[in-house]
Amino acid sequence: MSSPLLSIQDLSIAFSKNAKEQLQVVSNISFDINEQETLALVGESGSGKSVTALSILRLLPKELVTYPTGDILFAEKSLLNAPVKELRKVRGNQISMIFQEPMVSLNPLHTVEKQLYEVLSLHRGIRRNAARAEILQYLDRVGIKQPKNKLAAYPHQLSGGERQRVMIAMAILTHPKLLIADEPTTALDVSVQAQIIQLLKELKNELNMSMLFISHNLGIVKKLADKVAVMQQGQIVECNNRQRIFLRPEHEYTKTLLNSEPTGDPVPLPDTPGILLNVNHLNVEVISKKHLFSTEKRKIVDNIGFAVHQGETVGIVGESGSGKSTTALAILRLLKSRGDILFDSHPIQNLSGKKLLPFRSRMQVVFQDPFSSLNPRFNVEQIISEGLVTYKKLSKAEREKTVIDIMQEVGLEPDMRFRYPTEFSGGQRQRIAIARVLILQPELLILDEPTSSLDYTIQRQIINLLKSLQEKHQLSYLFISHDLSLVYSMCHQVVVMKDGKIIEQGSREKIFYSPETDYTKALLSFLDKPPKPKNKTLIHVDKITKVEAKEDQKEDKKQQKEVNWADALLMRKK
Repeated sequence: MSSPLLSIQDLSIAFSKNAKEQLQVVSNISFDINEQETLALVGESGSGKSVTALSILRLLPKELVTYPTGDILFAEKSLLNAPVKELRKVRGNQISMIFQEPMVSLNPLHTVEKQLYEVLSLHRGIRRNAARAEILQYLDRVGIKQPKNKLAAYPHQLSGGERQRVMIAMAILTHPKLLIADEPTTALDVSVQAQIIQLLKELKNELNMSMLFISHNLGIVKKLADKVAVMQQGQIVECNNRQRIFLRPEHEYTKTLLNSEPTGDPVPLPDTPGILLNVNHLNVEVISKKHLFSTEKRKIVDNIGFAVHQGETVGIVGESGSGKSTTALAILRLLKSRGDILFDSHPIQNLSGKKLLPFRSRMQVVFQDPFSSLNPRFNVEQIISEGLVTYKKLSKAEREKTVIDIMQEVGLEPDMRFRYPTEFSGGQRQRIAIARVLILQPELLILDEPTSSLDYTIQRQIINLLKSLQEKHQLSYLFISHDLSLVYSMCHQVVVMKDGKIIEQGSREKIFYSPETDYTKALLSFLDKPPKPKNKTLIHVDKITKVEAKEDQKEDKKQQKEVNWADALLMRKK
């Protein structure tokens, strides 16, 4: 039997807290990845998944990290004991990595083409003229629309999903033997997620590539992985083939993860809700080309309109780059726009400075990328209390108590308030971002992918928290998400956007059970478990769901047979 391509053997990872004390974050973990095999590493934020992945290429700061036990073997050679010169030959060439935070990983000063060309030049020695054709090919393969127009773009000019796709293209340009994918589909909508999964499958076969896939999305893991390792508090509590993990989980924590998918209904609406936010004929334009005496503009939000009532959640869905986040930024007056924006019957479109300030605390936003939206120079207490300093006159003791209370509400230990954003996992940073806006008790909260970086267990906690706050204070939410299961459990109304336009909008039931446009139907087709209608008038639509459910049952029975066959084989060997 051939040796595994990658072998993690009894690995422990510790960080130095001070000269005498160390914090062990990973304890005695072991797993193997064979050639052309995909192993998924799943678990809660802070469980040690990303730290394990970074250790494979020794990307953790060497002055802070130690490896008390174990080794990492790649092609039977130790990476932990390899000299830096040998590591450089492996990094990028034989092992590539897709990082979790594309905005941080991409150079903000370089164009897309320059960053991708740098990879081809350093690792494959390809010259610029030949490189452009290959760059365009890979940008097209990862789902970038009109790739020629994106070559001269900078990272901040791309949507979150587009930045993630550029990172994926950068990683696969070198044709690596092992691809480490750390949450590669986090910022992507469901249709593009399906494209990326299919792309990774094809590349795996074409390049004889193996993959370490880190994700909290169990639906994607189920479709992509051959084996699954479940991590909890720095330990692997269960590791087995995909079928056994999903059909016969043994550890209680694995069972908890599998039962944590978003469920439930939106909170009940008030009896007579008034309109809190009214948007009409909203347009946002950007300069696409500059000429000597003129400029060309392109509409990225085109004549859209909708209303948000008091206590209501309106969901905005659509592909990355469809204009969802741009719409939110225009409503917050963080982008120039044309049209009418009325908040609590007050027109705010033409307000600025002090006249706009009273509305700022009443409208708050949780951004998609918590790492770039949190000030790295501030500790958590300073970040969360920043709004209180601006809008409320509280004593230092009152401010500290308010910060502690809100941290406990979003699932953060108050003792963490003196730490900095870089010391937290992605999920913890998102909770800090949510605490920062909730502390002002706004009337309208714009949630731009608020749980995209969270695992299912924490996701459920945050969604339940948002629902309880909404019910208690009659908060209104504008909920932007690519996770349709979350949209179904949170939203009363749904707005579907494509290419900057609203192509369909209506109640949750109308959009999910009787969509009118082909685009909406295509989005809903990617739902892993379509919700079942409760309304008897929608029984005819439920027939489609039943057909899909039967197909899922057939697949589960097939996987069950494979598990039973494996059990019988083990019994014979014994």
